[in-house]
Amino acid sequence: MALISVVIPVLDEAGCIETLFERLSGIAASAEDTFEYFFVDDGSKDGSRKIIRSLAAANENIKYILLSRHFGHEPATTAGLDHASGDAVVIIDADLQDPPEVIPELIAKWKEGNEIVYARRRSRKGEPLQKKIASWVFYRTIRRLSAVDIPVDTGDFRLIDKCVVEAFRQCREQSRFVRGLIAWTGFKQVAVHYDRDERYAGVTKYNFFKLAMLALDVVIGFSSIPLRIGILLGLILCSLSLIVTLVVVCRFLFLGADISLMTLMITWVHFLIGGQFLMLGLVGEYIARVYRQVQNRPLYITAEKSKDLTVK
Repeated sequence: MALISVVIPVLDEAGCIETLFERLSGIAASAEDTFEYFFVDDGSKDGSRKIIRSLAAANENIKYILLSRHFGHEPATTAGLDHASGDAVVIIDADLQDPPEVIPELIAKWKEGNEIVYARRRSRKGEPLQKKIASWVFYRTIRRLSAVDIPVDTGDFRLIDKCVVEAFRQCREQSRFVRGLIAWTGFKQVAVHYDRDERYAGVTKYNFFKLAMLALDVVIGFSSIPLRIGILLGLILCSLSLIVTLVVVCRFLFLGADISLMTLMITWVHFLIGGQFLMLGLVGEYIARVYRQVQNRPLYITAEKSKDLTVK
């Protein structure tokens, strides 16, 4: 009989938490394994903390971590993984878009010998077309640009073996992408397909801007391709500049055309300045991340947690 830890990051999900736990409890009641639950509150302002404390007081298999402020979804998930003690750990959001009833399928695939079992979406109910398009572009962009093979159409909903958890805990970068770090660890992986439900209550915390910033974290955190694109762009600009210059000179020598040096210079100076700003921005982003890393600040700060709950 295995111990399954369920890590649940929470941000303003007061309308979902109790229903989520009821559905998780129903799964545990019919399972042969033992379940424990880790709620990680990421600075909620809507009463989520009160509900979590109440559930923990009434259920000994519930543990909780309340962060001192909003640190972000990735650090909150990391906090749960730092404390989970199960033979396997399931990561699931609290909004009930990812059905808890899929968890037995994840466990079954894990027991077949797979260390990482990720849930891949077949469909996404209740989401507007622009959100679906943005998500489609997001996953395929990071897959193309990342040096790590990150599965498409997958969120954080997955099961990972304790050996993967131990490897993940060694990764302490500030700008983090949990599912990317899990994929980076390697190990045997398999997918379980499912249909994503509509949000049970509340509103989504991910808009287009947050998805774009997350994509930037992935690309810069797992690839040096942006820097190489800058080098390629510089070569293209220099080549075009040389070609245009040769064309203008040839027209002057063989056709007697006038040379407008001022126009020529202004045009290519603008091209080169644009390329330089682009490269400076990319290099600055890498330097900023190095700076945050060498500051060695904690990924999250705990304001309150269950008794006898320690970092593994």
